[in-house]
Amino acid sequence: MENTTQPLAIKSRWAGRFIWAAVIEGFFAVVATVLTLDPLQYLTGNPDYYSPAKVIASNGAGTWFFTGYISFLVVGVVAMAVTAIFYLYIEGIQGKPYKGVTNILAWAHLLLMNIGVAGSMFLMMWGGYLAGWASAPVSSGGEGLTSEQIHVQILGHLTDPIGALVLVAALGALLGGLGYLIRSRAR
Repeated sequence: MENTTQPLAIKSRWAGRFIWAAVIEGFFAVVATVLTLDPLQYLTGNPDYYSPAKVIASNGAGTWFFTGYISFLVVGVVAMAVTAIFYLYIEGIQGKPYKGVTNILAWAHLLLMNIGVAGSMFLMMWGGYLAGWASAPVSSGGEGLTSEQIHVQILGHLTDPIGALVLVAALGALLGGLGYLIRSRAR
């Protein structure tokens, strides 16, 4: 007896878009990882070069770099992929494709969350790198700045833009949640 059943086809445009966003963010995470580990430092033979890995290892302001990096991996890559499951459930399982206002909310979710997460986390990483480099001794290629000097000259200027971008990401997530509620309650 031949099995004539076809596999269940579940379609969701939005799940695909969020998966692609996770793939793109994953690419940037790989680039950030390679730059952080800085394999070229082993080829240059320059032990005084202050690599991102040394910034993280130095602690202090370099923890901004590490926090931004980990947050980007968790929120920018993993959460983006997990978000696709919500869209798959509503569109594919419940059979309620996004349209009208919920489609606009989904676009806002995708764009604002990606812009906010990537922007804030990369600014945090950049600030942490600059701060870690600035705190390194002059003999190691740094500037030998104190913690107070670093916060006044480098990190203090980044807190407002980082905070604003975090709010952009949060707004995107809230609008996406509103879209979920509207679409999942629709008949």
